[in-house]
Amino acid sequence: MEEPTIQKSELKKTCVNCGAELTYKPGTTSITCEYCGHEEAIAPKENGFEELELYPYLKEMGSQRHSEEISMLHCKNCGADQHVEENYKSLYCVYCGQPLVVEDAYKENWILPGAVLPFQIDKNQSFRIFKNWVKRLWFAPNNLKKAALDPQFTKGLYLPYWTFDAQLYASYIGQRGEYYYETRRVRNANGKMVTQQVRKTRWYPASGEVSGFVDDTLIKASKQKSGRIPGKIAYWDLKKLQPFDSGYLSGFVTEKYTISLNEGHLHSKEVARDIATRWCMQDIGGDTQRVTSMDMKLTEETFKHILLPVYVSAYRYNGKEYNFFINGENGNISGTRPYSFWKIFFAVLLGLIVIGVIVLLAKK
Repeated sequence: MEEPTIQKSELKKTCVNCGAELTYKPGTTSITCEYCGHEEAIAPKENGFEELELYPYLKEMGSQRHSEEISMLHCKNCGADQHVEENYKSLYCVYCGQPLVVEDAYKENWILPGAVLPFQIDKNQSFRIFKNWVKRLWFAPNNLKKAALDPQFTKGLYLPYWTFDAQLYASYIGQRGEYYYETRRVRNANGKMVTQQVRKTRWYPASGEVSGFVDDTLIKASKQKSGRIPGKIAYWDLKKLQPFDSGYLSGFVTEKYTISLNEGHLHSKEVARDIATRWCMQDIGGDTQRVTSMDMKLTEETFKHILLPVYVSAYRYNGKEYNFFINGENGNISGTRPYSFWKIFFAVLLGLIVIGVIVLLAKK
Protein backbone atom coordinates (compact mmCIF):
# COMPACT_ATOMS: atom_id res chain seq x y z
CA MET A 1 0.00 0.00 0.00
CA GLU A 2 1.23 3.56 -0.76
CA GLU A 3 2.64 5.80 1.95
CA PRO A 4 -0.15 7.50 3.92
CA THR A 5 -0.94 10.99 2.69
CA ILE A 6 -3.43 13.56 3.86
CA GLN A 7 -5.60 14.99 1.11
CA LYS A 8 -7.23 18.35 1.76
CA SER A 9 -10.52 19.39 0.22
CA GLU A 10 -10.79 22.80 -1.41
CA LEU A 11 -10.55 25.88 0.78
CA LYS A 12 -13.65 28.01 1.30
CA LYS A 13 -14.18 30.54 -1.45
CA THR A 14 -15.14 34.15 -0.87
CA CYS A 15 -17.12 36.45 -3.14
CA VAL A 16 -14.91 38.56 -5.41
CA ASN A 17 -17.43 41.42 -5.12
CA CYS A 18 -18.19 41.71 -1.40
CA GLY A 19 -15.94 39.19 0.38
CA ALA A 20 -18.78 37.07 1.83
CA GLU A 21 -18.50 33.28 1.78
CA LEU A 22 -19.95 31.56 -1.27
CA THR A 23 -22.45 28.78 -0.46
CA TYR A 24 -23.87 25.98 -2.57
CA LYS A 25 -27.08 26.76 -4.47
CA PRO A 26 -29.31 23.61 -4.35
CA GLY A 27 -30.32 22.13 -7.67
CA THR A 28 -27.33 23.63 -9.50
CA THR A 29 -23.61 23.12 -9.92
CA SER A 30 -22.83 26.60 -8.60
CA ILE A 31 -21.80 28.32 -5.40
CA THR A 32 -23.35 31.73 -4.87
CA CYS A 33 -23.19 34.81 -2.64
CA GLU A 34 -26.42 35.31 -0.73
CA TYR A 35 -25.63 39.04 -0.35
CA CYS A 36 -24.84 40.26 -3.85
CA GLY A 37 -25.91 37.28 -6.01
CA HIS A 38 -22.50 36.54 -7.52
CA GLU A 39 -22.19 32.93 -8.75
CA GLU A 40 -19.27 30.65 -9.61
CA ALA A 41 -19.50 27.24 -11.25
CA ILE A 42 -18.25 24.12 -9.49
CA ALA A 43 -15.71 22.69 -11.93
CA PRO A 44 -16.51 19.12 -13.06
CA LYS A 45 -14.02 16.44 -12.06
CA GLU A 46 -12.18 14.94 -15.02
CA ASN A 47 -11.69 11.51 -13.43
CA GLY A 48 -15.26 11.06 -12.15
CA PHE A 49 -15.83 8.81 -9.13
CA GLU A 50 -12.94 7.01 -7.53
CA GLU A 51 -13.76 3.53 -6.30
CA LEU A 52 -11.30 2.58 -3.54
CA GLU A 53 -9.96 -0.95 -3.15
CA LEU A 54 -11.60 -2.41 -0.06
CA TYR A 55 -9.10 -4.86 1.43
CA PRO A 56 -6.08 -2.55 1.70
CA TYR A 57 -8.27 -0.30 3.87
CA LEU A 58 -9.55 -3.17 5.98
CA LYS A 59 -6.02 -4.50 6.42
CA GLU A 60 -4.49 -1.18 7.42
CA MET A 61 -7.27 0.77 9.07
CA GLY A 62 -4.69 3.16 10.48
CA SER A 63 -3.78 4.36 7.00
CA GLN A 64 -4.96 7.87 6.22
CA ARG A 65 -4.58 7.71 2.47
CA HIS A 66 -7.48 9.46 0.72
CA SER A 67 -8.34 11.22 3.96
CA GLU A 68 -8.43 14.72 5.38
CA GLU A 69 -8.51 16.41 8.76
CA ILE A 70 -11.70 18.25 9.76
CA SER A 71 -13.06 19.96 12.85
CA MET A 72 -15.76 17.94 14.60
CA LEU A 73 -18.35 18.83 17.21
CA HIS A 74 -19.79 16.01 19.33
CA CYS A 75 -23.31 16.35 20.72
CA LYS A 76 -23.26 15.14 24.31
CA ASN A 77 -27.04 14.73 24.31
CA CYS A 78 -27.66 12.43 21.31
CA GLY A 79 -24.14 11.39 20.29
CA ALA A 80 -24.08 12.82 16.76
CA ASP A 81 -20.69 13.89 15.35
CA GLN A 82 -21.06 16.80 12.96
CA HIS A 83 -18.84 19.20 11.08
CA VAL A 84 -20.14 22.78 11.20
CA GLU A 85 -18.48 25.61 9.30
CA GLU A 86 -16.80 28.15 11.58
CA ASN A 87 -19.13 30.95 10.54
CA TYR A 88 -22.36 28.92 10.72
CA LYS A 89 -24.87 31.27 12.32
CA SER A 90 -26.37 28.96 14.95
CA LEU A 91 -24.44 26.09 16.47
CA TYR A 92 -27.15 23.65 17.46
CA CYS A 93 -27.26 19.89 16.98
CA VAL A 94 -29.28 19.10 13.88
CA TYR A 95 -30.86 16.08 15.57
CA CYS A 96 -31.86 17.22 19.04
CA GLY A 97 -31.48 20.99 18.94
CA GLN A 98 -29.04 21.14 21.87
CA PRO A 99 -26.35 23.89 21.75
CA LEU A 100 -22.91 22.84 20.51
CA VAL A 101 -19.93 24.42 22.23
CA VAL A 102 -17.35 25.67 19.74
CA GLU A 103 -14.57 25.32 22.31
CA ASP A 104 -15.28 21.57 22.40
CA ALA A 105 -14.37 21.13 18.72
CA TYR A 106 -11.66 18.58 18.01
CA LYS A 107 -9.64 17.57 14.96
CA GLU A 108 -10.21 14.16 13.44
CA ASN A 109 -9.28 12.40 10.21
CA TRP A 110 -11.93 10.84 8.01
CA ILE A 111 -11.90 8.93 4.75
CA LEU A 112 -12.52 11.60 2.15
CA PRO A 113 -15.93 11.27 0.44
CA GLY A 114 -15.74 9.92 -3.07
CA ALA A 115 -19.11 11.30 -4.16
CA VAL A 116 -21.90 13.57 -3.03
CA LEU A 117 -25.54 13.87 -4.04
CA PRO A 118 -26.04 17.64 -3.89
CA PHE A 119 -29.20 19.15 -2.42
CA GLN A 120 -31.85 19.47 -5.12
CA ILE A 121 -34.33 21.53 -3.08
CA ASP A 122 -33.41 24.67 -1.17
CA LYS A 123 -34.24 25.67 2.40
CA ASN A 124 -37.27 27.75 1.41
CA GLN A 125 -38.77 24.76 -0.39
CA SER A 126 -38.10 22.62 2.70
CA PHE A 127 -39.93 25.22 4.86
CA ARG A 128 -42.97 25.03 2.57
CA ILE A 129 -42.98 21.22 2.65
CA PHE A 130 -42.65 21.23 6.46
CA LYS A 131 -45.38 23.85 6.96
CA ASN A 132 -47.80 22.02 4.67
CA TRP A 133 -47.11 18.80 6.57
CA VAL A 134 -47.72 20.49 9.93
CA LYS A 135 -50.99 22.02 8.69
CA ARG A 136 -52.32 18.53 7.98
CA LEU A 137 -51.57 17.31 11.52
CA TRP A 138 -54.58 16.93 13.80
CA PHE A 139 -54.26 18.16 17.39
CA ALA A 140 -50.75 19.58 16.86
CA PRO A 141 -49.59 22.04 19.57
CA ASN A 142 -49.54 25.70 18.53
CA ASN A 143 -45.83 25.84 19.42
CA LEU A 144 -45.14 23.24 16.75
CA LYS A 145 -46.72 25.46 14.10
CA LYS A 146 -44.55 28.33 15.30
CA ALA A 147 -41.48 26.11 15.00
CA ALA A 148 -42.39 25.36 11.39
CA LEU A 149 -42.06 29.09 10.68
CA ASP A 150 -38.69 29.51 12.40
CA PRO A 151 -35.65 28.82 10.16
CA GLN A 152 -33.38 28.05 13.14
CA PHE A 153 -35.22 24.75 13.67
CA THR A 154 -34.35 23.40 10.20
CA LYS A 155 -30.83 22.51 9.04
CA GLY A 156 -29.51 21.06 5.79
CA LEU A 157 -27.45 17.97 6.62
CA TYR A 158 -25.26 15.68 4.52
CA LEU A 159 -25.51 12.12 5.81
CA PRO A 160 -22.59 9.69 5.46
CA TYR A 161 -23.12 6.34 3.74
CA TRP A 162 -20.87 3.57 2.49
CA THR A 163 -21.43 2.04 -0.93
CA PHE A 164 -19.88 -1.31 -1.91
CA ASP A 165 -19.35 -2.85 -5.34
CA ALA A 166 -18.35 -6.45 -6.00
CA GLN A 167 -18.43 -9.34 -8.43
CA LEU A 168 -20.64 -12.00 -6.85
CA TYR A 169 -20.40 -15.74 -7.47
CA ALA A 170 -22.51 -18.37 -5.70
CA SER A 171 -23.11 -22.10 -6.05
CA TYR A 172 -26.20 -23.60 -4.47
CA ILE A 173 -28.11 -26.79 -3.69
CA GLY A 174 -31.86 -26.58 -3.26
CA GLN A 175 -35.27 -27.74 -4.42
CA ARG A 176 -37.76 -26.64 -7.05
CA GLY A 177 -41.41 -26.84 -6.07
CA GLU A 178 -44.23 -27.27 -8.58
CA TYR A 179 -47.86 -26.93 -7.55
CA TYR A 180 -50.61 -29.44 -8.31
CA TYR A 181 -54.16 -29.77 -7.02
CA GLU A 182 -56.23 -32.62 -5.57
CA THR A 183 -59.98 -32.68 -5.31
CA ARG A 184 -61.39 -33.54 -1.89
CA ARG A 185 -64.83 -33.87 -0.35
CA VAL A 186 -65.02 -32.00 2.94
CA ARG A 187 -67.78 -30.92 5.32
CA ASN A 188 -68.33 -27.16 5.49
CA ALA A 189 -69.46 -25.04 8.44
CA ASN A 190 -73.13 -25.87 7.74
CA GLY A 191 -72.45 -29.58 7.86
CA LYS A 192 -72.85 -30.13 4.11
CA MET A 193 -70.37 -32.11 2.01
CA VAL A 194 -68.67 -29.93 -0.62
CA THR A 195 -65.91 -30.33 -3.19
CA GLN A 196 -62.69 -28.51 -2.46
CA GLN A 197 -59.46 -28.04 -4.43
CA VAL A 198 -56.39 -28.56 -2.25
CA ARG A 199 -53.03 -27.25 -3.44
CA LYS A 200 -49.99 -29.47 -2.96
CA THR A 201 -46.33 -29.23 -3.97
CA ARG A 202 -44.02 -31.71 -5.71
CA TRP A 203 -40.38 -31.08 -4.87
CA TYR A 204 -37.47 -31.77 -7.26
CA PRO A 205 -33.74 -31.49 -6.53
CA ALA A 206 -31.98 -28.45 -7.96
CA SER A 207 -28.43 -27.13 -8.03
CA GLY A 208 -26.47 -24.59 -10.01
CA GLU A 209 -24.36 -21.47 -10.09
CA VAL A 210 -25.16 -17.76 -10.37
CA SER A 211 -22.93 -14.74 -10.86
CA GLY A 212 -23.19 -11.02 -11.50
CA PHE A 213 -22.11 -7.54 -10.50
CA VAL A 214 -23.49 -6.00 -7.30
CA ASP A 215 -23.45 -2.24 -7.74
CA ASP A 216 -23.64 0.44 -5.04
CA THR A 217 -24.90 -1.54 -2.05
CA LEU A 218 -25.95 1.35 0.20
CA ILE A 219 -25.08 1.05 3.90
CA LYS A 220 -25.71 3.81 6.45
CA ALA A 221 -22.55 5.01 8.14
CA SER A 222 -23.84 6.83 11.23
CA LYS A 223 -25.85 6.08 14.32
CA GLN A 224 -27.11 8.13 17.26
CA LYS A 225 -29.12 7.49 20.40
CA SER A 226 -31.95 9.40 18.75
CA GLY A 227 -32.72 10.97 15.42
CA ARG A 228 -32.55 7.90 13.20
CA ILE A 229 -33.47 8.73 9.61
CA PRO A 230 -36.87 7.10 8.83
CA GLY A 231 -36.79 4.40 6.16
CA LYS A 232 -39.73 6.14 4.48
CA ILE A 233 -37.48 8.93 3.16
CA ALA A 234 -34.15 7.08 2.95
CA TYR A 235 -34.30 6.61 -0.82
CA TRP A 236 -32.12 8.69 -3.12
CA ASP A 237 -31.48 8.52 -6.86
CA LEU A 238 -27.80 7.56 -6.82
CA LYS A 239 -27.59 8.35 -10.54
CA LYS A 240 -27.44 12.00 -9.44
CA LEU A 241 -24.21 11.46 -7.49
CA GLN A 242 -21.45 13.90 -8.34
CA PRO A 243 -17.69 13.45 -7.79
CA PHE A 244 -16.91 14.96 -4.42
CA ASP A 245 -16.23 18.69 -4.29
CA SER A 246 -16.27 20.64 -1.04
CA GLY A 247 -18.24 23.39 -2.79
CA TYR A 248 -21.39 21.25 -2.50
CA LEU A 249 -20.98 21.23 1.29
CA SER A 250 -20.63 24.99 1.75
CA GLY A 251 -23.48 26.35 3.89
CA PHE A 252 -24.57 22.91 5.14
CA VAL A 253 -23.74 20.66 8.09
CA THR A 254 -21.84 17.43 7.37
CA GLU A 255 -22.15 14.44 9.68
CA LYS A 256 -19.11 12.22 10.15
CA TYR A 257 -19.49 8.46 9.88
CA THR A 258 -19.64 6.63 13.21
CA ILE A 259 -20.11 3.16 11.72
CA SER A 260 -16.67 1.95 10.72
CA LEU A 261 -15.76 0.75 7.25
CA ASN A 262 -15.28 -2.75 8.66
CA GLU A 263 -18.74 -2.79 10.26
CA GLY A 264 -20.30 -1.37 7.10
CA HIS A 265 -18.59 -4.05 5.02
CA LEU A 266 -19.95 -6.84 7.22
CA HIS A 267 -23.45 -5.43 6.76
CA SER A 268 -22.93 -5.20 3.00
CA LYS A 269 -22.02 -8.92 2.92
CA GLU A 270 -25.37 -9.70 4.56
CA VAL A 271 -27.11 -7.68 1.84
CA ALA A 272 -25.03 -9.48 -0.82
CA ARG A 273 -26.08 -12.85 0.64
CA ASP A 274 -29.74 -11.82 0.35
CA ILE A 275 -29.13 -10.81 -3.27
CA ALA A 276 -27.39 -14.12 -3.98
CA THR A 277 -30.29 -16.05 -2.45
CA ARG A 278 -32.77 -14.20 -4.70
CA TRP A 279 -30.62 -14.95 -7.74
CA CYS A 280 -30.48 -18.64 -6.79
CA MET A 281 -34.26 -18.83 -6.38
CA GLN A 282 -34.75 -17.17 -9.77
CA ASP A 283 -32.33 -19.68 -11.26
CA ILE A 284 -34.19 -22.63 -9.69
CA GLY A 285 -37.50 -21.52 -11.20
CA GLY A 286 -40.77 -23.41 -10.70
CA ASP A 287 -43.63 -22.20 -8.51
CA THR A 288 -41.69 -22.08 -5.26
CA GLN A 289 -38.09 -22.66 -4.22
CA ARG A 290 -35.87 -23.77 -1.37
CA VAL A 291 -32.17 -23.00 -1.04
CA THR A 292 -30.75 -25.53 1.40
CA SER A 293 -27.08 -24.53 1.08
CA MET A 294 -25.15 -21.80 -0.71
CA ASP A 295 -21.47 -20.96 -1.09
CA MET A 296 -20.99 -17.25 -1.90
CA LYS A 297 -17.81 -15.46 -2.91
CA LEU A 298 -17.21 -11.75 -3.50
CA THR A 299 -14.27 -10.52 -5.57
CA GLU A 300 -13.00 -7.19 -6.92
CA GLU A 301 -14.56 -5.43 -3.94
CA THR A 302 -14.44 -1.63 -3.87
CA PHE A 303 -16.13 1.04 -1.79
CA LYS A 304 -16.94 4.73 -1.61
CA HIS A 305 -17.76 7.08 1.23
CA ILE A 306 -20.68 9.19 -0.06
CA LEU A 307 -22.79 12.03 1.33
CA LEU A 308 -26.58 12.22 0.87
CA PRO A 309 -28.82 15.26 1.55
CA VAL A 310 -31.59 15.64 4.13
CA TYR A 311 -33.21 18.55 5.97
CA VAL A 312 -33.69 17.98 9.69
CA SER A 313 -35.91 19.91 12.07
CA ALA A 314 -35.41 19.29 15.80
CA TYR A 315 -38.16 20.32 18.21
CA ARG A 316 -38.72 19.84 21.95
CA TYR A 317 -42.18 19.67 23.50
CA ASN A 318 -42.84 18.95 27.19
CA GLY A 319 -39.24 17.83 27.62
CA LYS A 320 -39.35 15.30 24.78
CA GLU A 321 -37.41 15.45 21.51
CA TYR A 322 -39.10 15.20 18.12
CA ASN A 323 -37.49 15.12 14.68
CA PHE A 324 -38.83 15.84 11.22
CA PHE A 325 -36.90 14.80 8.11
CA ILE A 326 -37.17 15.98 4.51
CA ASN A 327 -35.25 14.20 1.76
CA GLY A 328 -33.04 16.91 0.22
CA GLU A 329 -33.27 15.34 -3.22
CA ASN A 330 -36.96 14.49 -3.71
CA GLY A 331 -38.77 16.36 -0.89
CA ASN A 332 -40.30 13.31 0.83
CA ILE A 333 -41.09 14.03 4.48
CA SER A 334 -41.46 11.92 7.61
CA GLY A 335 -41.27 12.50 11.34
CA THR A 336 -42.65 12.03 14.80
CA ARG A 337 -45.10 14.52 16.23
CA PRO A 338 -46.44 15.66 19.61
CA TYR A 339 -50.12 15.98 20.46
CA SER A 340 -51.79 18.84 22.30
CA PHE A 341 -53.55 17.50 25.40
CA TRP A 342 -55.86 20.51 25.57
CA LYS A 343 -56.86 20.33 21.90
CA ILE A 344 -57.78 16.67 22.34
CA PHE A 345 -59.56 17.43 25.65
CA PHE A 346 -61.71 20.20 24.18
CA ALA A 347 -62.40 18.15 21.03
CA VAL A 348 -63.67 15.25 23.17
CA LEU A 349 -65.64 17.70 25.33
CA LEU A 350 -67.21 19.29 22.26
CA GLY A 351 -68.08 15.85 20.92
CA LEU A 352 -69.82 14.94 24.20
CA ILE A 353 -71.77 18.22 24.14
CA VAL A 354 -72.91 17.58 20.55
CA ILE A 355 -74.01 14.04 21.48
CA GLY A 356 -75.86 15.39 24.53
CA VAL A 357 -77.70 17.99 22.43
CA ILE A 358 -78.69 15.34 19.90
CA VAL A 359 -80.02 13.09 22.70
CA LEU A 360 -82.03 15.95 24.21
CA LEU A 361 -83.53 16.91 20.86
CA ALA A 362 -84.44 13.27 20.19
CA LYS A 363 -86.42 13.10 23.48
CA LYS A 364 -88.57 16.13 22.58
